[in-house]
Amino acid sequence: MRLHFYHLTIALLLAAIPGRAQQLLLKPDKANGVYQLGETVHWVATWTNDSPAPSASYFLYRGGPTNVGHGDLKFYNNVARLDSKIDAPSTLLLAVNWSTPDGKGSRVTAGVVAAPDQITLSAPRPADFDAFWTAKLKELELVPPNPKLEPGESGNTNVAYWKISMDNLRGSHIQGQLARPATGKKLPAILLLQRVGLYPLQTNWVVNRAAEGWLALNILAHDLPIDQPRSFYDKHVQSDLKNYWTIGNDDRETSYFLRMYLSCYRAAQYLSERPDWDGQTLVVTGENQGGQQTLVTAALFPKITAAMALVPAGCDMLGPEAGRKGGWPQWYANTAGKDAQRVREASRYYDTANFASMIKCPILIGLGLRDETCPPAGIFAAINQITAPKEVVILPTSEHQDSRGTQAAYRQRHDEVWLKRRPANPEK
Repeated sequence: MRLHFYHLTIALLLAAIPGRAQQLLLKPDKANGVYQLGETVHWVATWTNDSPAPSASYFLYRGGPTNVGHGDLKFYNNVARLDSKIDAPSTLLLAVNWSTPDGKGSRVTAGVVAAPDQITLSAPRPADFDAFWTAKLKELELVPPNPKLEPGESGNTNVAYWKISMDNLRGSHIQGQLARPATGKKLPAILLLQRVGLYPLQTNWVVNRAAEGWLALNILAHDLPIDQPRSFYDKHVQSDLKNYWTIGNDDRETSYFLRMYLSCYRAAQYLSERPDWDGQTLVVTGENQGGQQTLVTAALFPKITAAMALVPAGCDMLGPEAGRKGGWPQWYANTAGKDAQRVREASRYYDTANFASMIKCPILIGLGLRDETCPPAGIFAAINQITAPKEVVILPTSEHQDSRGTQAAYRQRHDEVWLKRRPANPEK
């Protein structure tokens, strides 16, 4: 379904008053960034520098890529105003560009959403989606996990630590780290999944959770050692794993994410089969690519009791066909040297939004209205497929990263509420 958007701009005037820093503050009139259909968004841009307000231009983007308005932004007493309206469920990003005195370009954005609970998928799930993943799990079952644990130093006398490896699909491996309190017979378990990129795992990522009482497993997204110098991972970035997200992306049987997704399933299964798991609490959590894997794990592994995903990647891969940008890794456009139609068809089987309806456990999701890497429209489309109990934390000023604490509201819910929702441990 192609969405329609209408906007109205108001004439703006230009003036300048003294300020202290070269900065443009941009915001809508509603602090939470959420609007009803047909409601007018009143944008305010405030120039705070002591120099005269610059010549600036604005661009309005619906759903991420679709330019639905542009023009000159002018200031009166260092304030410029702009009105717009969203007449269909969608997101809207306002970008303002200007040049500094030294000729460098500057850009600031603000985002809003209208009727977020009505944003739909850009395309239906493949008819054989469930059958495909059932077949992949059966293929994985033919490979014994063969876990190997290597004791290591946790740096905390109250925490035991191991490096861990397991066998995975088609000769690949899972590599990660495991930690648990030094005492306690039965423990709640948590699976920690990694963001985009190649880098070593930090010991404290599992040790800190174990110190809080968790049986904690953290796996690398790649079949690589977890504790090599950064130069080791940089070499892979420049060679065999350069743009790894495009490897095999023109066939659902060869996608790089097949091994990654099944690694998560096997890791969760491993935790559930350990004798020191309490049998009650099995949580999965991650951000960005880790959020992508979190949604997939919650969908595929039924013993997951809660999932937490911040700015999950991989949502709504066919978004461009509905006039919006798909989530990272934007397979829709990553077709260089390949049959574009094959890439787009294969992407449907790895699209996080197509897993969402399978999630049965409670889930916490955070998303940023200024996020241009994992755009909020596609994440809302995925969220709206989830029928399980869910809490959505809309981060109005957050881009993709947690710049200046813009993701603090999600992290507070994640750490102080959701991670503390676990049954009392019956055995210590």
